[in-house]
Amino acid sequence: MKNLRNLNKKRIDIDELQQYLNIIDYMKLTEVVTTLISDEVIMPIKSSKLNGKQPSLYNRYSIIDEKEDLSEYTQELSYGINIHLDKTYYIKNIDRYKEDRKFILSLSKFLDESINLLNTQVSANERSFQIWQREKFLNREGGKRILKNLNLSIEFLNIYDTTEPLSYYSYSKNSPQKILILENKDTFYSMRKHLIKGSNVIFGEEISTLIYGGGKNIYRTFEDFEVCAEPYLINKRNEILYLGDLDYEGIIIYEGLYKIFKDAFNIKPFIKGYASMIDKFANGNIILPNTKDGQNRNIGHVFTMEFNDVYRAIIMNILTSNKYIPQEILNISDF
Repeated sequence: MKNLRNLNKKRIDIDELQQYLNIIDYMKLTEVVTTLISDEVIMPIKSSKLNGKQPSLYNRYSIIDEKEDLSEYTQELSYGINIHLDKTYYIKNIDRYKEDRKFILSLSKFLDESINLLNTQVSANERSFQIWQREKFLNREGGKRILKNLNLSIEFLNIYDTTEPLSYYSYSKNSPQKILILENKDTFYSMRKHLIKGSNVIFGEEISTLIYGGGKNIYRTFEDFEVCAEPYLINKRNEILYLGDLDYEGIIIYEGLYKIFKDAFNIKPFIKGYASMIDKFANGNIILPNTKDGQNRNIGHVFTMEFNDVYRAIIMNILTSNKYIPQEILNISDF
C-alpha cells in the first residue's frame, strides 16, 4: 500500500485518499481507513462531518507525521554517558537531549579521558575551552544550563571566575600606608595626577595608594583582593579609606565594602574628603543636582556614624531633600 506521508500534505479528503490508494470497493476502503487510523497514519477531522454512506467515513482526514525512533538516544544516554552525569532529565526530554547532545558528549568524553585535569583549578573560560573548545560556552552559551540538567555542580569542574584587574596607582610601596578607594574615574585620574606631581598629601592626609573602584563594580574587583594584590597593599596595618558620591548609592557601596573588609582591614570613609565636598558646596552657593531616580535608599548607620553631629546633619538634609553631591565637585586645584 502506498505511503500517504509521501504526499507531503497535512490533510486529505476521502475521495482523494480512495483515488491515491486505488481502491474501488467502498467496503475495502472502510477497512483500510480503519487500519490507517489504528496505525496512527491518519486521524479524522470531525468538523468535516460524515459522508452519509454505510458504514460512514469522515469527509476529511489529517495525515499524522511519522514518529521518530528515539531508542538510539535512550540507549546512548543509558549506557554511553559518563557515570558522573545524571541522565534522568534528558531521558524524560529526548528532544532537548538531541539539541544538547554534542555538548553533553563532549563533556562525557572529557570526564572519560581527562578527568585528572580537574585536579588543577583553572579559570571558567579555560575549563570551558578544555571541555568544549569554546571558551565562552560555560558562562554565556548554555554550559551552566546543561550542567544543571545533568545534576553536575559547577564546583565539580574546579574553576574560578576572573575579576577585573585592580586599577591603582601607588605613590609609595611602604607599609603600613593609607589607601584611598575612589568611586569615580575622573577623581581617580585627578588625584593620581596630583600624586605624580610629587605630593601625596590630600586634604591633610598622606595617601600612598589610589584605587579606582568603578561604582558597584568594586565588589567584583575586590573579591580576590587578598589573593591578587601585592603584599604591601594587603598589609593588615594599612588603613583603607573610601570616597564616593555623597548620595544613597555611594553610601550603600561603602557600607557593602565595610561589610566585606571590616574583619580583615581598618576601613573608613575619607572624612576629610567628604568634608571638603560639603564645604565647597556650602561656601560656593552651588545648586546641587537631584538624586537619580530608582536609587536604593535603604542605607544603614555605618557611614554617617563616622561624622560629627554638624556634618551628619548636613548629609541627612541633603539626602532627604533628594539632592546629592557628586564626587566630581572636587578637582586637582582642591587637593
